[in-house]
Amino acid sequence: MTRLTGRALRLTVFVGEHDTWHRKPLYSEIVHRAHAAGLAGASAFRGVEGFGASSLIHTSRLLSLSEDLPVAVVIVDAEERVRAFLPQLDELVTEGLVTLDDCEVIRYVGRDENQGEPGTKGKKQL
Repeated sequence: MTRLTGRALRLTVFVGEHDTWHRKPLYSEIVHRAHAAGLAGASAFRGVEGFGASSLIHTSRLLSLSEDLPVAVVIVDAEERVRAFLPQLDELVTEGLVTLDDCEVIRYVGRDENQGEPGTKGKKQL
């Protein structure tokens, strides 16, 4: 598991829900590549409303425009690791927005396999 505390870099990629890479959702491809690159974590968040460079508002409130809602993929890791991942985004993201922000990691703790599921306080599940 990657250890991460203190100063870090947050990479946010804004794409459309129906953007694809080789018939696979683009946001999924970004998350899987971040995982393969060993980055600390990546999550995709589906928006309920938004617009980008095209100035078209996409919203879940109107059936006719709910087909391509915004998705934000957020990745946090040490600056050098995030910057090393950027060339992959150059290949993947042909439309969208990519931003970098400095951030501070306060807590980054994964589940220990020996602890079991959350709330079991170290008891093994049968």
